[in-house]
Amino acid sequence: MENAIICSDRPVTLVGSGPLGPLDLDLALERAPVLVAADGGAMHALSAGHMPRAVIGDMDSLDDLARARFPADRIFRIAEQDSTDFDKSVRSIQSPVILAVGFLGGRIDHQLAAFNTLVRHASRVCLLIGQEEVIFHLPPALTLDLADGDGFSLFPMRPVTGSSVGLRWPIDGLDLAPDRRIATSNRATGTVQLRLDGPGALAMVPRTALDAVMRGFAAISPD
Repeated sequence: MENAIICSDRPVTLVGSGPLGPLDLDLALERAPVLVAADGGAMHALSAGHMPRAVIGDMDSLDDLARARFPADRIFRIAEQDSTDFDKSVRSIQSPVILAVGFLGGRIDHQLAAFNTLVRHASRVCLLIGQEEVIFHLPPALTLDLADGDGFSLFPMRPVTGSSVGLRWPIDGLDLAPDRRIATSNRATGTVQLRLDGPGALAMVPRTALDAVMRGFAAISPD
């Protein structure tokens, strides 16, 4: 991948500077052992006793004293101000999947910007892990081994249509758009199969479904 800072054949954990639950980082690292920090997320990593493979961002959250705690060859400053540190990090990581913690639960504008990044970089598989949910961009087709009764929300960031199997309220025939009909507060009846006509839809599932989501993406055949 062009301009990749981290190239890994293993999943990557990306930690941000937002609210971080006591188990969030360990949850991600158990599944994605390569650790990268987005700017101030580096301090979360150090506080938990971990040294990130790389710290990526504009470095406006790390003063000189804090920056001195990291080897110089692990600091990757991207100075431009037209994107967030999350965006800078996601586009700089080549990995099968990124598990991102420390990006949900704080300021609403930061969360909206993170959702924008998921859509803008739809070719990257990035799972945002929150206190209650996992949020990710939906590929053209995905099968998720969910439990009967698991919550499932689909939020269109742009107009999209599709079909589903395994949802209590199917999305077949619906024209979804952020300013028209959306598809939140649905429920799985078991394994869910989704097909969409294009990019732009975010899915939200319970945090307990993280492993099922990872398996679903791992099962997608490369182009």
